[in-house]
Amino acid sequence: MTTPRSSFRLVLAAALAAGTVVLAGPAGASPAPAVRTCGNTDLTASYRGGEGAAGHTYGRIRFTNTSDRSCRVGGFGGLSYVGGGDGTQVGAAADRTGKTTPAVTLRPGQRVVSRVDELDAGNFPRKQCRPTAVDGFRVYVPDATRSQFVEHATTGCRDDEVHLLSHRSFRRP
Repeated sequence: MTTPRSSFRLVLAAALAAGTVVLAGPAGASPAPAVRTCGNTDLTASYRGGEGAAGHTYGRIRFTNTSDRSCRVGGFGGLSYVGGGDGTQVGAAADRTGKTTPAVTLRPGQRVVSRVDELDAGNFPRKQCRPTAVDGFRVYVPDATRSQFVEHATTGCRDDEVHLLSHRSFRRP
């Protein structure tokens, strides 16, 4: 004899095996909309710097959600120096340090930050570094293929074997 409970278990077991189980909320409730991943057009990059010690300058790249919708962002973006007035990359891209942080949901106006460590180009021999003027940063939103320019005049090294930049995963401030 099959009971309602055993019938339910049989149907549930078959659905699980087929991968077709959908969990629903209260009757008539719509599922919550998925929060989309933040793209380059959702976030605006800026830089705040200033702290310095022993040939290092520490600052933060900040992404602010300037869209009118919530979106999710997390992990590492991309960061490098650019110069020449035309956005040409100067030296090596930033090294990624520390662990990847979990993605967070940003409502409009909220932000995430990545700590940046800049080594002074003067720490390296001129012949090795080949110092050159830097106009700013090329910054990539995590998982994006388009970049943003953030003004930050400094001196970089043309030699891409010299690593002047490192940064951490984006997280809430």
